[in-house]
Amino acid sequence: MTTQEPRLPARVSRLAARLEHHQIPLYLAAIVLGAAAGLLAPPVGAEVEPVINPVLAALLYVTFLQVPARQLWRSLRAGRFLGAVMTVNFVVVPLLIAAVFRSLPDGQAVRVGVLLVLLTPCVDYVIVFSGLAGASGQRLLAATPLLLLAQMLLLPVFLWLFLGRDLAAIVEAGPFVHAFLVLIVIPLGLAWLTQAWAARRPAGATFTTAANATMVPLMIATLAVVTASQLPKLGDDLRAVLAVVPFYVGFLVVMAVLGVVVARLFRLNARDGRAIVFTGATRNSLVVLPLALALPDAFAVVPAVIVTQTLVEVLGMVVYIRLVPTLLPEPAHR
Repeated sequence: MTTQEPRLPARVSRLAARLEHHQIPLYLAAIVLGAAAGLLAPPVGAEVEPVINPVLAALLYVTFLQVPARQLWRSLRAGRFLGAVMTVNFVVVPLLIAAVFRSLPDGQAVRVGVLLVLLTPCVDYVIVFSGLAGASGQRLLAATPLLLLAQMLLLPVFLWLFLGRDLAAIVEAGPFVHAFLVLIVIPLGLAWLTQAWAARRPAGATFTTAANATMVPLMIATLAVVTASQLPKLGDDLRAVLAVVPFYVGFLVVMAVLGVVVARLFRLNARDGRAIVFTGATRNSLVVLPLALALPDAFAVVPAVIVTQTLVEVLGMVVYIRLVPTLLPEPAHR
């Protein structure tokens, strides 16, 4: 046993590296398989829907596990970077949505879905995709808990501003509080406890290495489960859902430009600037999905509107990984 334990982290790390190298086709395959399962065998979707929250919680736990507590506090002193993160997500994005809001397809439910997903910045696979483009993934990772807290506090405010008091009231505080506790507070607390264990015990370090290697498999499982459970619900709402696709595509196009503008406004280097572009473009569809599932029956199309954004975004990230480094190139060494 003692001769094998030191080898376990190395083997797990190599496997994780191989999965990360092929993660984009794996994510696309998960979406395709989930869609096929949900559409060809709708009962499968209903059976896996209760798995969404546990899988999401596990995914966020592993995400937070990669954020050392000390690094988080250090990141709070990275004033310009954090200022750019907050500006692009909570000033630029809401203003962009306000500019196109009246052009969105008619229907309160569809608009609620678009607002829920576009007003909340991504905190999970944005780290991976930005890293593939040579961005400062660690800085973005360290800002993740702050991003989560800010969006949970600001989302009800934004909904009220866009939809008015009566309609925003459909998003009850209960599901928000539950999602915040289950998907944020508990995974973050467990992650920091695990970090403390890893710092004191070899077994903790081994466990942490193995847990970090589950990031890609957990993302695959999440995408497959979400797609399989939500696509069968489209039914007569397919046309309404497809109508928002051009807005999601347009959002990715415009945010590539606005992200660069914000990065230059804050005078960030190329790596930090790329992280700003990615955080401004990627949205928190998987984390807000439980909130959508808790809405009244009249808003049953909202989860499908949110899942559609995920499908568009994953494809868009394939382009972003190649595009963003050309928009913000590293300075030439003399």
